[in-house]
Amino acid sequence: MIIDCHGHYTTAPAQLEGWRAEQVAGKAVGVPKISDDELRESLEKAQLKLQRERGADLTIFSPRASKMEHHVGNEQVSQDWTRVCNDIIHRIVELYPKNFVGVCQLPQSPGISPANCIEELERCVNELGFIGCNLNPDPSGGYWGAPPLTDKFWYPFYEKMVELDVPAMVHVTGSCNPCFHATGAHYINADTTAFMQFIQGNLFKDFPTLKMVIPHGGGAVPYHWGRYRGLAQDMKKPLLTEHLLNNVFFDTCVYHQPGIDLLFKVIPLKNILFGSEMVGAVRGIDPETGNFYDDTKIYVDNLGLTPEQLNAVYDGNIRHVYPRISQHIAKHA
Repeated sequence: MIIDCHGHYTTAPAQLEGWRAEQVAGKAVGVPKISDDELRESLEKAQLKLQRERGADLTIFSPRASKMEHHVGNEQVSQDWTRVCNDIIHRIVELYPKNFVGVCQLPQSPGISPANCIEELERCVNELGFIGCNLNPDPSGGYWGAPPLTDKFWYPFYEKMVELDVPAMVHVTGSCNPCFHATGAHYINADTTAFMQFIQGNLFKDFPTLKMVIPHGGGAVPYHWGRYRGLAQDMKKPLLTEHLLNNVFFDTCVYHQPGIDLLFKVIPLKNILFGSEMVGAVRGIDPETGNFYDDTKIYVDNLGLTPEQLNAVYDGNIRHVYPRISQHIAKHA
C-alpha cells in the first residue's frame, strides 16, 4: 500500500472560507452549509484525481494548514473554527474511507496552554477515528511567542498524545509577519527550529514513546546534518541517532530530485515517511522535468530502492509512526 502521510484540504468549497470571514467579523452562527455533493466535487477534481493518477492509495488528511490561523481572534474563535474544520475532515473520511484518514487541527491560541487542546484531541481520536494531530509550535503566526517545544508548557498535551498513542506533525499555519513568506520561509523556518529545539532539550527522555513528524523534508536539517551533529556534540548530548531518531521523523515533501536524493542519503530510511502535501504549496509543473513539482512519488521511485525499502517508506514506517492507521485500513478493507 502507498500511504501519503501529508495531505491538507486545500480545495474546500467557498462556503467554508465565507463562514470563516463571517466568524472573524463576529457574525457566523451554526455551521457552514456544504453538501456531501459539494465535498465530493471539491475532491474528485483535485486530491482524488491526483491520487489515482500518481498511484497513492490512502492520504492522511487534515484541515488546510495555512488557514488554521491560530493568531486570529481569541481562544473561543480558535475552538469554534477548529471544530468546524475537523468535522468537515470527518465527513470526507466518511465519504471516502478507503482514500482518506483524518488528522486533526488543534484549537491553539497565543499564550493559551496546550492543555486546552486535549478535549478536541480526545474527541477527534475517540469519536471521529482520527489518527494524529497537527501541532503548531508558533501560534502567534510568525512572531514566536510560545516556549520551545521541549518546555514543560507543552507537557500536559504530550501526556495525552502518549496515552492515545498518536503522533503530531509539527506544522505552523500562515504567517502574519511580513518578513516571512508563509510556505517559502515560515514553514521551513519552523521545521528547522523544531529540530533544533529537540536537540537542545531532553524531551524524549521524559516521553520515550512520543512521536513527532517534521514535514517538508525537515526544512534545512538534512542539508546541515553535520552542523546539527556538531552542535549536539558541543552540548554534550547523545548522538542524534539516540537523542532524537527514535522519536523524530521526516516526510518527503521536497520538490526536486536532488533534494530527495540528499534526504535519503543523510537521514536513516526508518525515519522517512512518504508524503506529497498535494494539493499544496507548489502546484505547478517543473519545466526542467515536465512533471508536477509535488509528485514526490516520482522522486522516491527514482532512488533505486529495493522493494523492501520502498515498502518501508510508503507503508511500514507510516504505520509505525501512526499506529492507529492499521485499524482504519483493516476496517475499510
